[in-house]
Amino acid sequence: MKPVSLLIGLLLTLGSAVADDKSVKTYGDNKVYFSAFNSSFVTPEVASVYNISRGADKGLVNIAVVPAGAESGKTALVGGTVNDLLARQQVLNFIEIREGDAVYYLAPFDFDNEDPLTFTVNVRPGGSTVTHSFSFQRTFYKD
Repeated sequence: MKPVSLLIGLLLTLGSAVADDKSVKTYGDNKVYFSAFNSSFVTPEVASVYNISRGADKGLVNIAVVPAGAESGKTALVGGTVNDLLARQQVLNFIEIREGDAVYYLAPFDFDNEDPLTFTVNVRPGGSTVTHSFSFQRTFYKD
């Protein structure tokens, strides 16, 4: 299996796990799926392909914009920030990942152990002039 396919498999697994956790927002005919996880879930070979830094204190945010009735994501403009309890802010710099029809976005971030983080994400689906914003919280633990 190619490294890219491994990453998509990982993200689909994580996505289905968090979809039950209400990690989806619906805006018109689009669903925005989101997750945040420790970078250690990504294998070293996949991390190498996408230049992802792995580490005990590093995480990734995953965003996918999926039109109604579609099985894979579509292009979008994605940005955002992550804040910790001390109001330290990191800008989320998303990179677009494509494989076949699948399109999704990943952004790295750093965290401290037992760090409750607030993510604010801005998404403008391709072809739209409207940007949607939402926030979610997750607590991270070092591996």
